[in-house]
Amino acid sequence: MERIRQVMQQMITVSDEELNNFLSQAFTKTFKRQEIVSRPQVVPNEIFFMNKGLIRVVIADNAGQEHTIHFALEDQFISDYSNFMLQQPSFYTLQALEETEVIVLPRTAIDWGYKNLQEGEKMGRLIAEYYFIYQDNRIKNTYSRTPKERYDNIAAVFPNIHNRVPQHMIASYLGITSVHLSRLKKASR
Repeated sequence: MERIRQVMQQMITVSDEELNNFLSQAFTKTFKRQEIVSRPQVVPNEIFFMNKGLIRVVIADNAGQEHTIHFALEDQFISDYSNFMLQQPSFYTLQALEETEVIVLPRTAIDWGYKNLQEGEKMGRLIAEYYFIYQDNRIKNTYSRTPKERYDNIAAVFPNIHNRVPQHMIASYLGITSVHLSRLKKASR
């Protein structure tokens, strides 16, 4: 739990006692490659902190086609955050693309943190701001950048993504076909 300690200490002022009490309510879990971490139609009751590995966030359209909307890497928090907050069934599937180790923060721990950590509300706000900014940038990139510009930018958003994720998932994230992605890669060489 050392990584989550470091990340939290960078985000907020928190005593060792506060951290120990908060993290005593969390637990570590490992997911195998391709294992589902969270399913749609289920109310998400935890937030995950990424110790190691990679999670893909996917939504299926009405025809059942999957669309990759996010990747979560080490030292990030991940959940269907909106539906976690609203306590509504999730739209997303969270899938481990590598063997992935997370710290599971159950809803009870999050609620405890809001009430008992000196800067618990600040922590929640910072995480919410991160998600808002990510989603806002994603929307702007989708509508104001060309596929080539989105392709050129993906490694800045997700370092080393090209070595960790199959190309068809990157194409899905970029909103293009795998064939179009191949053309963009050739043009970038």
